[in-house]
Amino acid sequence: MSRATQQPSQSVSGQPEGLIGTSARRPDGRLKVTGEFAYGSDLWMDDMIWGVTLRSPHPYAKIKSVSIGAALATGGVYAVLTAQDVPGDNAYGLEHADQPVLASGVVRYAGEPVALVAADHPEVARRAAGKIVVEYEPLDPVTDPVAALDPAAPRLHPGGNLVRHLKIRKGDPEPAAEVVVTGCYQVGMQDQAFLGPEAGLAVPDGNGGVDLYVSTQWLHVDQKQVCAALGLRPEQVRLTLAGVGGAFGGREDLSMHVHACLLALHTGKPVKMVYSREESFFGHVHRHPALISYEHGAGRDGKLVYVKAVIHLDGGAYASSTSAVVGNAGTMGAGPYVVPSVRIDVYGVYTNNPPCGAMRGFGSVQAAFGYEAQMDKLAAALGLDPVQFRCLNAMEMGSSGPTGQVIDSPAPVAELLRRVERMPLPAAGSGGSGGSAGSGGDLRQLPGGVGNTTHGEGVVRGVGYAVGYKNVGFSEGYDDYSTARVRLENVAGEPVVSVHTAAAEVGQGLVTIEQQICRTELGVGQVVVVPKDTGVGSAGSTSASRQTYVTGGAVKHACELVRERLFTLVRLRLELPGAELVLADNLVWLRTGDDGAGAGPAGLIGDFLGDEVIEETVQWRHRKTWPVDPQTGQGFAHVQYAFAAHRAVVDVDLELGLVKVVALDCAQDVGKALNPQAVVGQIQGGSAQGLGLAVMEEIQVRDGMIKNPSFTDYLIPTILDVPPMRIDVLEYQDPHAPYGVRGVGEPPTISSGPAIVAALRAATGLELNRVPVRPHDITGT
Repeated sequence: MSRATQQPSQSVSGQPEGLIGTSARRPDGRLKVTGEFAYGSDLWMDDMIWGVTLRSPHPYAKIKSVSIGAALATGGVYAVLTAQDVPGDNAYGLEHADQPVLASGVVRYAGEPVALVAADHPEVARRAAGKIVVEYEPLDPVTDPVAALDPAAPRLHPGGNLVRHLKIRKGDPEPAAEVVVTGCYQVGMQDQAFLGPEAGLAVPDGNGGVDLYVSTQWLHVDQKQVCAALGLRPEQVRLTLAGVGGAFGGREDLSMHVHACLLALHTGKPVKMVYSREESFFGHVHRHPALISYEHGAGRDGKLVYVKAVIHLDGGAYASSTSAVVGNAGTMGAGPYVVPSVRIDVYGVYTNNPPCGAMRGFGSVQAAFGYEAQMDKLAAALGLDPVQFRCLNAMEMGSSGPTGQVIDSPAPVAELLRRVERMPLPAAGSGGSGGSAGSGGDLRQLPGGVGNTTHGEGVVRGVGYAVGYKNVGFSEGYDDYSTARVRLENVAGEPVVSVHTAAAEVGQGLVTIEQQICRTELGVGQVVVVPKDTGVGSAGSTSASRQTYVTGGAVKHACELVRERLFTLVRLRLELPGAELVLADNLVWLRTGDDGAGAGPAGLIGDFLGDEVIEETVQWRHRKTWPVDPQTGQGFAHVQYAFAAHRAVVDVDLELGLVKVVALDCAQDVGKALNPQAVVGQIQGGSAQGLGLAVMEEIQVRDGMIKNPSFTDYLIPTILDVPPMRIDVLEYQDPHAPYGVRGVGEPPTISSGPAIVAALRAATGLELNRVPVRPHDITGT
């Protein structure tokens, strides 16, 4: 049930490379490593002009007037647009249309778009934007999510400052326990830190419509919002996916989409927009900061009795996906444990801080930092080993979660923990603890690295564990589906499959999976992935670890329909109406023998196909979920859960508060590894982002203002920060999912950070109730 994952999987003997279960090569891999791949920022047309955005310098202010005359008079400027130039609805949003395309009357966060400029050169456009005169009346910003819920607080939106309050009520409403621990925790604002900035090219079609080439996560929801803002029909606004340099949730909302289209339609010329790194920090949502309080109760036997929690999530100025983040934080707020009594309240709140929305593991990341710290604290109070205590209370198939939903597929929580516990520990001194980097030593293995701050003196080691879980796919009754079009035909005498979906490839490798599924189901080696666009039905968002499950399911089903039509054709030609057929190696195989165990080639797929073209388009849905009860939070909210566990080993320089993560080992159940090497890559990348949140990544916001909008001051892990990772991939298939798959990308981000902080607590003896952990949190100075 587990797979060794340190080496790429080999093809099954006698089968062509590229089927599911093999580590097929990415079709875009070579282009990316050689620098030839075209990202959104590489888009170009000879007659294009450039668009830029003027943004508010205030987190909260009234707009008294906007004067654009001087900007318009600048040579090379084609257009200057403000809110009055938006022809449709001046409002958009993923779940609530509460965010203006261009601010009108008021700005609610620092960086909010106020005006647009198009010019023949980006520098000309920037200079012209600097000539726009906006008269503001600054207001006192609301920056505390708890204070924002005070009835006396300024109402930032007509409906007030509450986006969503989720209540989870399960079991005894007044539980009592023999051992009780409490804790308050804080999670900072993390950035997705994708390397490719927001970029797009809008091209007017001359008939009032527009083509938008854009780096995004969700083509069709973008199209819907752009149409509403432009006052156009869907057939007039066509979106094509540009090359995406990472996403992690930060491209799920609109950025420059409407702005580029407005400028293109106004000027009649193609308009390109590319954000600088600094502007990118203002141009997309971030991970919700959280204020968390927990109370856990257990019996002397080590069994959990109850969990109580109150979580405040700072959604910033606009809703984005805050409602869904609230849902995840609440419905999974007790962790992957069996808890008889649960009382959780989660509040998503409007403030004048930067807008927050989707980021890898959203909602679950924040909650896991709190509940895993509590599990360590409760284990200590009970005198139990932290792994033993977790295993004693671990979910398994058949367990009931906080919403009352029964886990109806494998949930190997205890096994994951035991697997990471059994992995070999790094040798003492391998990261600096108990040794010296004196003559011949490698400073890179020590806290502080080549800063030469220590040679091992004052360095202590800690080991910590954590486990987490995450829903896969859209939840709480959302109509979650994907569309796939699969076409089989002969091209130049050879069978070729083309697969067309609108599922965004953002670096995760979905294009590879689509090819692998087609090769497996249709037995054809040559598979062409049609460019992603709105010319085919929606595939939903590339988020929630859902695309392999949902779009993979759609592609698989479309292939099955194509295959059945081909089989009908073959049976007619062979005059064998009941023949059992198989496709592989570009051949049709005829099963032989009484039990059908043997097979012989009946002919080439291309020969049977001839001039026929077989094409099928399907919509595929996973099983239905339901909204939770508004009073109790009970209900079948999630289609699937995915689980991961980590063990972290850290070395800490107690004098300087510097940290070296020496090892970050993981065990994760993926259901079925369709591409083992890609699975390991996802686990490594997710773990690295969890590491970043644990010890270095935070957008510093003071009075609503971002203080570090650059990769100079916003720190992300480099190759020197990410340690070796032992990874154990389990494959307990989910009977409800295509091929038994589970989402892979998010769970490692959830458990890696809490494991690192647990190791830091073990090394230092400090509570460390806030992430990221900063040097002064350790030194106290």
